[in-house]
Amino acid sequence: MKAVVCEAFGGPEVLALRELPDPPPPGPGELQVRIAARGVQYVDVLMLAGKYQFRPDPPFVPGNEAAGEVVAVGDGVTRFKIGDKVMNRVRLGAFATLANAKEVDCDAVPAGMSFEEAAVFRGAHHTAYHALMQRGRLKPGEWVLIHGAAGGIGIAAIQVAKLFGATVIATASTDEKRGACLKEGADYAIDYRDGFRDKVKELTGARDGVDIVYDPIGAQVFDESLRCLAFGGRILVLGFLGGGPSTPRTNYLLIKCLEVIGVRLGGVTEHAPEIGRANTKLLCELAAQGKLRPRISHRFALEEAAAAVQAVIDRAIIGKAVLIG
Repeated sequence: MKAVVCEAFGGPEVLALRELPDPPPPGPGELQVRIAARGVQYVDVLMLAGKYQFRPDPPFVPGNEAAGEVVAVGDGVTRFKIGDKVMNRVRLGAFATLANAKEVDCDAVPAGMSFEEAAVFRGAHHTAYHALMQRGRLKPGEWVLIHGAAGGIGIAAIQVAKLFGATVIATASTDEKRGACLKEGADYAIDYRDGFRDKVKELTGARDGVDIVYDPIGAQVFDESLRCLAFGGRILVLGFLGGGPSTPRTNYLLIKCLEVIGVRLGGVTEHAPEIGRANTKLLCELAAQGKLRPRISHRFALEEAAAAVQAVIDRAIIGKAVLIG
């Protein structure tokens, strides 16, 4: 099989297209999938650099989200057969043309969805749904401020928040990205780089702030976001793309009765797998109804994996990037 291999820790330059032996036949409870498309995300950047919490030693085949066709099934598999189209999640190995995956980590591609869309659907939309609906307890009529709104989990958050009745303020750094946020359903899209508190206060009027902040950025963005929350508001901490974590001023939390809530998708899939499965089932149904759909701005051939990773580093992606072939 063809595979993109990380041959040493570093940047995109450490990736090389290689011919590797096919994976062994799938074991009990596993599928073998001929991969047609796979997602490229910031997690891959961190893993190549040896900076992710899961740190495999090179050489390894990166990538953990993909979609393709089942070509073999192991003993005990009941939900899928050869020829089925599936979305599959793997710890490593998606940047290849074949991969084995646990049956429990696979779902049928929703009706009307391409392999490219399916490859990048579950992770982003499950994160957004779990964050907003379960951790954030979003209710119809509430206001949500979404940072990093033009990214993969940002676009997904806009779609989920609007679907469940919220008013959305999206932040993004360029006119093109803000335009994309509006096309995806955001009610407002603002530039956050020179400060955003006053604009949020102006937009929310007598509400004096938003009910929920969705924050994958951290650092100074987190600090200013606290001041954008209305009384009793919640800020969802999804990551630290802005450079690192922040330390909230607890007196401010006290005065306005605010909540700081951590969000890690692995938390629900690992500790409450039945909730994770129910979430995925609902999201796939909504996708089949055309109510949720990933936005793909960049498509690369498998041999262009280094260029795809560089595009993620350069923040050129709006929504998601995929490797095809």
